[in-house]
Amino acid sequence: MGIPVIIGHNIDNVKNADVVVYSAAIKQDDPEMQTARAYGIPTIERADFLGILTRCFENTICISGTHGKTTTTSMVSLCFLEALKDPSIQVGAFLSDLNGNYRVGNSEYFVIEACEYVESFLKFSPKSEIILNIDNDHLDYFKTFENIKNAFIKYVKLLPQDGVLILNGDDKNCLDLMQYTKANCFTYSIEKKDSYFFADNIIFDNNGFPSFDVYKDKKFYENISLSVPGKHNVLNCLACIALCDSYNIDKSYIKSALAKFTGAHRRFEFKGKMNGASIYDDYGHHPTEIVATSNCLKNKKYNESWVVFQPHTYSRTKNHLTDFAKSLMNFDNIILLDIYAAREINTYNISSKDLADKIISLGKKAIYLPNFDICVSYLKEHVKPNDIVLTLGAGTVTEIGSLLTEKEKTSI
Repeated sequence: MGIPVIIGHNIDNVKNADVVVYSAAIKQDDPEMQTARAYGIPTIERADFLGILTRCFENTICISGTHGKTTTTSMVSLCFLEALKDPSIQVGAFLSDLNGNYRVGNSEYFVIEACEYVESFLKFSPKSEIILNIDNDHLDYFKTFENIKNAFIKYVKLLPQDGVLILNGDDKNCLDLMQYTKANCFTYSIEKKDSYFFADNIIFDNNGFPSFDVYKDKKFYENISLSVPGKHNVLNCLACIALCDSYNIDKSYIKSALAKFTGAHRRFEFKGKMNGASIYDDYGHHPTEIVATSNCLKNKKYNESWVVFQPHTYSRTKNHLTDFAKSLMNFDNIILLDIYAAREINTYNISSKDLADKIISLGKKAIYLPNFDICVSYLKEHVKPNDIVLTLGAGTVTEIGSLLTEKEKTSI
């Protein structure tokens, strides 16, 4: 679009800028940040900037929760596109239907993924909110679960009286939020039939893709079939349906869009074959997400399962060590890579070897492999036809799938 893009540091670009926008991952000693201050150029954090954008639309729709944001944002986006609502979109992963992670529309609808980390979602001005779940995460910032809950309380208070709040009826912490807003509240569930939207008669095909009946206010609404695996995606789908229905999107558009949705990038994404085994890649980096992902396997047909897990941040690994160990035990074979540091330095005295030892102490074999080349060689040697290999984590572990499938192509 004529906008120059520079990869890497280039302070000359900053000198002529009107404003510098930076993400939470950028530290204050970054060369561009230092240059901006030296020249008196205003700086604004990404969440603040996105907050300004949310106030440019009559209908900013925020999808929030500890898990499932990207998938649900993608589902909502595709339903609005299918219904020709021409939305603007900001989603946290590459979405093939957008050929990217954003879309600039020409309507008053702005669909965005709203993250709770460092309470950035409090910078937004939502007309509608989906809250998928509230779980223990980002304790490097929040410190306690109560602080996480309080952040979501402040978040729902942002809604106007004529706004919409969609809540997971199977999550008590979500249901508690109703008392803090006068917006219209709708619940969804796969466990409680008195929820406004309820899924029943859930069945899975050989790929683990669910089909189910949806009930709205205890009356049959529609039969829905998904092209993404797992019961957790039934919940994500119900959240999407509840939101879209509140905007009077016809259920025929919703049904069609959801059937065509094959997942966002790095959400149980099929990468290819190796040794006759199927290679998948997933972004899951919290114990709850790992359990949901491993549950997807229960509805697939395969020989043995392999997980290659790269823990994400030292603080998360330290705080959830036992939960990580327990969540990974659902796999037949467990391989652990070094912790991906992201924004941290290792002041926690923790390593992936500690996680391997914890899993072993719980009675399951786990191996720690120090680098990608060793990991790829090990998998090539041991994985058998009809196995499933899952690379898991929010860091560079995603590269393993390509290395495996490229080596397979090279050997043919």
